[in-house]
Amino acid sequence: MRRLAGPVTIALTLAACGKGAQQQNAAPSAAVRVPATAAGQGGVTPMAQRVAVLGILNKRNGIVQNVTLRPGQSVRWKDVIVRLRACETTAPWEPEKLTGAFVQVDVQKPDKSWGRVFSGWLYKESPSLNVVEHPIYDVWPKSCAMTYPPGPPAPAAPASSSNLSSAAKSAGAASGAPKAAAKPSAAPPPSAAESNAA
Repeated sequence: MRRLAGPVTIALTLAACGKGAQQQNAAPSAAVRVPATAAGQGGVTPMAQRVAVLGILNKRNGIVQNVTLRPGQSVRWKDVIVRLRACETTAPWEPEKLTGAFVQVDVQKPDKSWGRVFSGWLYKESPSLNVVEHPIYDVWPKSCAMTYPPGPPAPAAPASSSNLSSAAKSAGAASGAPKAAAKPSAAPPPSAAESNAA
């Protein structure tokens, strides 16, 4: 029995060493995670609390219906159902401002069955990027109410310049040689043709 206990003990010890190395390697990745705040991940408004305003146009009569939805909600207007799955706006510090909504549009057919005519992202600023291709209805996002955490600080204003230089003096000035006063030259500056010839 003692002969078997030795190799088994060594095997268990080696297995435990391997687990310890795995746990040590996994520990740094857990420390990198950012804790969630009360407002959501990193201070961004959670998806369920965002509010989007969508416009629905009936092309037959030109009537526009504005609807306010939260992600996961839908609205039926006549024979169209519009579902909002998500909405997003770019952060205030981003250079390009976009307001988008992931929308699904179902329209009732003449045989009273429903068919999906659109499912995808629509953008307020780029309506031609992705469009609802339907002969009667059009849908577009108007706004998405959400917040972001404070962004990076604004760039600092450039420092005012002065004529005084903080650079070290040149070697001639450091050697104590007297500096000759600049005399205005009486000759006019060379013409362009003279400069090009030189």
